Amino acid sequence: MKLLEILEESILVLKTNRMRTVLSVLGIIIGIGSVISLITLGEASQQSVKERIQSLGSNLITISPGGTQSGFLRGGPDDAKTLKYNDALEIEKSDRLTTVDKVAASYSSRAQISFQENNMNTNVIGITENYFSLRNIEIEYGVGITQKDIGTSSKVVVIGNGVIEELFTGKVNPIGQGIRIDGNSFKIIGITKSKGSEMVSSDDSVFIPLTTAQKVLYGIDHVTSILVSAKNEELIDPAMNQLGYLLLELHGIKNPEDADFSITSQEDLLETVSEITGTFTTLLTGIAAISLVVGGIGIMNIMLVTVTERTREIGIRKALGAKRKTITTQFLVESIVLTLTGGVLGVLLGIGVSLIITKTMGLPSVISITSISLAVGVSCLIGIIFGWYPAHRASKLQPIEALRYE
Repeated sequence: MKLLEILEESILVLKTNRMRTVLSVLGIIIGIGSVISLITLGEASQQSVKERIQSLGSNLITISPGGTQSGFLRGGPDDAKTLKYNDALEIEKSDRLTTVDKVAASYSSRAQISFQENNMNTNVIGITENYFSLRNIEIEYGVGITQKDIGTSSKVVVIGNGVIEELFTGKVNPIGQGIRIDGNSFKIIGITKSKGSEMVSSDDSVFIPLTTAQKVLYGIDHVTSILVSAKNEELIDPAMNQLGYLLLELHGIKNPEDADFSITSQEDLLETVSEITGTFTTLLTGIAAISLVVGGIGIMNIMLVTVTERTREIGIRKALGAKRKTITTQFLVESIVLTLTGGVLGVLLGIGVSLIITKTMGLPSVISITSISLAVGVSCLIGIIFGWYPAHRASKLQPIEALRYE
């Protein structure tokens, strides 16, 4: 009996028992659909996080106070006041840092801001001139913070779109208006372009000169971070090393283990986040894979019932000269057709659910070809594994006993 004839007969048998066929493949459909949906959702989440991290600035290196880090150095005291504005100035003018492009320092804190009767509590960031370019923040209206503003500790402010929505009503033009930050009057000179739902959005922040934040608002001399951009992506690691050695020297620290600062890059952050999301994706995929096994067991049970129901048919075939190989192939093909059909329908279900979820959550639509290939391969494998035993059992039936079966 040719394989094509066996396939045609298998399809005919499955069509004859449609309800049983549908129930058999349902577990496979749900299992395959779940695996594809979860893998796709995990990859879409990773892609979304990657895009958001990259939107914070290209080739960005962040220097933070305190010694705990995953970059150049480890260990050291946990002192949040160990970085100064002077450190940023020394980095900017150093001839030894051949891998560094731009430098900016910032101090971030919360404060109450108000305009007329409207007020809100938001993030106030004292910055230097290069901060906006390093963070990929664009000025939509007006101008940004300049070195002159920093040198004179000017009371000027650049605000985000979210602040405008909270403080300004009607058709008031914010440019040139005065707002109060913790009771101090500031003049609005610029408005940042909206960046939407990013990991760290500038829309609800206000930006003032760093020296103004230090001297006028908070009375401090330290900064919360120093941002540095490497000249290109390949120079990020060398730049981190050069920055580390320079800061050790500036802070009079001989043992790197005693470093009072930490240096991280976007790659460090991206790698950490990818590991976390990857772990959760693997966990959820494993859970979804259980339904595949359950579906496979269901198919095996159905095939065993089928063997029992078709015992006389098997006896007649064997009496007419059908070989064990033919009987085994017949039932194995039926099992594979069931699982392959469930796999294809599961793939379509998984893709559909993935597109709906990613669109609803605002994530990039990433259809994982790997997960689809894996799903189809697994469905065939399940058909072979869970279909072999019923097929083998059918082929071992003795013709006489099978013919006498009622």
